[in-house]
Amino acid sequence: MAVVTATKGSFTVKAYVGDNKTLLAFNFVSQASAKNLAGFTIACQPPGQPSYYLFNDLQFQTPSNHAQVSTAPANSTINAPIQKYRWTHVPGSTHQGLQPVTGAYIYSVTPRYFDANQSMQPLDPSLTVPVTVPVGPFKKGSLALGFTRGYMQSEAFAHHFGPQASLQPTGHVLLYNTTQQAGTNAQGQSFTYADEYLWMGSTARVQVFKLLNEVLNDTTLHLDMFAYDLNEPDILQILLQLAKGGRVRIILDNAALHTNKAKPTPEDQFTALFQQQGKNKGDILRGSFGRYSHDKVLIVSKNGSATQVLTGSTNFSVTGLYVNANHVLVFNDATVAQQYAKVFQQSWQVLTQFPKTSRQAAAAFASTPLATMPFKDQSPTVPKMSITFSPHSASDTNTILSNISARINAEASAPRGSVLFAVMQLTNSQTPVYDELNKIHATQSIFSYGISDAPEGTYLHTVGTKTGVLVTGKPGSVTLPPPFDQVHSIAGHEIHDKFVVCGLNGADPVVYCGSSNLATGGEESNGDNLLEIHDADVATAFAIEALLLVDHYAFLDRYAAPKKPKPAKTTPGKKTAAKKTSVKIAAKAPPKKTPTKKAQTKKKSAKKSRQ
Repeated sequence: MAVVTATKGSFTVKAYVGDNKTLLAFNFVSQASAKNLAGFTIACQPPGQPSYYLFNDLQFQTPSNHAQVSTAPANSTINAPIQKYRWTHVPGSTHQGLQPVTGAYIYSVTPRYFDANQSMQPLDPSLTVPVTVPVGPFKKGSLALGFTRGYMQSEAFAHHFGPQASLQPTGHVLLYNTTQQAGTNAQGQSFTYADEYLWMGSTARVQVFKLLNEVLNDTTLHLDMFAYDLNEPDILQILLQLAKGGRVRIILDNAALHTNKAKPTPEDQFTALFQQQGKNKGDILRGSFGRYSHDKVLIVSKNGSATQVLTGSTNFSVTGLYVNANHVLVFNDATVAQQYAKVFQQSWQVLTQFPKTSRQAAAAFASTPLATMPFKDQSPTVPKMSITFSPHSASDTNTILSNISARINAEASAPRGSVLFAVMQLTNSQTPVYDELNKIHATQSIFSYGISDAPEGTYLHTVGTKTGVLVTGKPGSVTLPPPFDQVHSIAGHEIHDKFVVCGLNGADPVVYCGSSNLATGGEESNGDNLLEIHDADVATAFAIEALLLVDHYAFLDRYAAPKKPKPAKTTPGKKTAAKKTSVKIAAKAPPKKTPTKKAQTKKKSAKKSRQ
């Protein structure tokens, strides 16, 4: 059930089902039907719970000039209607607490109108259109999805945890108690690191810990793990408990950013603890292929046979789960899990065989059928999909990425063609996927909406054009105009996702996702997995995440201060080039202007809809 549609008269509501969230979209048959439109009032009826109106933080400048319900809050959409043609509701944002009910929700949407004096008229129930949709964690057959909340650079985070919130204790302690107090918010309420992690990690964190705790609590289960970044303290504690019983093997990246003899990294520190406390010192293997061991995978086995696997873009780290925008996929399917188990075993073998020559390890893996033949599962409980495992040969890499690029390009000629994406860093000009995503916004015959930490520029929709959207998810210092509060400035990546959705409303929706950066270098030199899933429900869930990210960061981009470039003393390397790109992006941002009421409402709506 990807979408539910309901119509009354000239007004239509579509409800798109996501992961623990619902995208509501509104439309009229003609411009005349929307004449004097004041916005939309949205009532929400959770199963077995009282109905409530969704909130909108922007109100009329003079509310008394408009129809108001005195018993409802000023920011209720019955008093402050949403002036946006789509709205994403995440239960628990402002109602029901952090553990809202799941089940069939009824959303009742009513268009509101101004009278001849530009005063909003009272709500007319005869115009209300209800839709009923399932709301809860995404699960279809044997596949479950999870997404991090991210958005540390948001008003929602600042409201929950205050302007000075920290995600980790000072002192670089590896195994700290996450239940200790982390700070106090503006309302004087104290909170713990665990509180922050629960909110920021969202359903991705739920899926990760659900799997880990299942293994921990069942001594007949065993875990194999691929890890790149690894420092989340509660995850580390579970891994150490499993190590004591000899129930876990880990392939942990040992590239330069993850190992340092003079100043041990978190991964180095954990390795030492694992070997001290574990039953078998050899159950942790430090290694990498041509560049990185970049997979983020958990494989559960029982009696020597794999039964379940978690994969995706999410690193098992504080940043990966609580700062970055990321996704996980969980397959409760033995066939899929066993394929990942074969990849783990083959990787263990080649990394052991070539401990100091990562390029030879990469070449050895690239020549195996696991790398040369895409995996396909015909199980009726698994969506139609294929999975490729890298490192690949140059030829196989070109085939894989060119196929994705061709599908992106084909959307330009497809009926109702569309491309939505969130990828970490569009800076590799020699990668066909990046080339297509960088230029697709300029194609008039396609709907494109995307975000990257480092696009070539910031492009926004303009009135009367179909030009797509490409924004940076790495805004610098942001100064928001009234009535908005200020947000945190974040160092490092916020967009860590790697997914592209093509043909959302077409006959064959597809999403490309996983740990792969969709780049030539990574596919040839990293241990990665790339999933291609042909399923409308899965594609819809990912598309909603893309819309939320673009809306949020497009707003922040508008008010990001340009960064001043540092003078280069030598020929710039990759890091310097990335900084220059950021400067270029910021310089292209629209000038700072205090928005009109209508513009404020649109921007606020875009931002608040996903918090």
